[in-house]
Amino acid sequence: MASPMRSLVADPDRYLQSFRLFLERSTEHQSMQDFVERQLPDVIVSIGNGKSTINVLSVGGGAGEMDLQILSKIRARYPGVTINNNVIEPSADQISKYQEHVAQASNLENIKFTWHKETANEYESRMNAEKKTKKWDFIHMIQMLYYVKDVPATLRYFHSLLESQAKLLIILVSGKSGWETLWKKYGSSFPLQDLCTFVSSADLPRMLDAAGLKYQLYELPSHLDITSCFTEGDKDGELLLDFLTETLDFAKTAPPELKRQLMEELRKPGCSEIRDGKVFFNNNLGVIVIEP
Repeated sequence: MASPMRSLVADPDRYLQSFRLFLERSTEHQSMQDFVERQLPDVIVSIGNGKSTINVLSVGGGAGEMDLQILSKIRARYPGVTINNNVIEPSADQISKYQEHVAQASNLENIKFTWHKETANEYESRMNAEKKTKKWDFIHMIQMLYYVKDVPATLRYFHSLLESQAKLLIILVSGKSGWETLWKKYGSSFPLQDLCTFVSSADLPRMLDAAGLKYQLYELPSHLDITSCFTEGDKDGELLLDFLTETLDFAKTAPPELKRQLMEELRKPGCSEIRDGKVFFNNNLGVIVIEP
């Protein structure tokens, strides 16, 4: 009998391994970089007007690659202004990678970094306990909303921290991506822990409309090469399957029928495109920019 399926986040090392492979095999960072280059300058055009200090909050900043690119755009728009960049990140490993990236970067004059090893919920609890309401000029949450228990409440809380010219930027998987197809169909079969919910850009307008918030939506094309997932016993393929299903050793522990159906689904047009014998999973991203 197959051993029971367990959540991938139960093994932080394997989770990071699968995440790094995902970044290597996907155009995720390239498509975000493209957005930062082309569209972010318009988003941040007035966040620092008349200010000598710009306060930026990164919620779930990870290893900081995207954070540093965002900060370089803010710095270019407001030369000479001091930028206070606060990072909320629960993984000590990711924080130390972030600190390494900062140490290696050259163009960070006038930027001050503060790291908080905590989750978004822990940050909110700490601020409430200290009776603090610090306001921010720019808040961003990149690929982190899956890890909060109450998405609408989290959105409302961080929106309440925006200054009058500020923006809240959210990036997560698109409602038009293969993730949406896969998780809507099979998500209930995956062994999710409390800290993991499936949410896509298709879910946000309903929540934001209910809260009466103004926002803009963008779609970013991205893909992930999952060809190796179809080679039985391929170590990289197994890691990618773990990442796609958030399941530890999915290939070895999933019931055979679930595995068969899922592997079939991954080849279908709702999830992927087959080009030159390779299978490219639709990894499109949705960007939501929320007004104060």
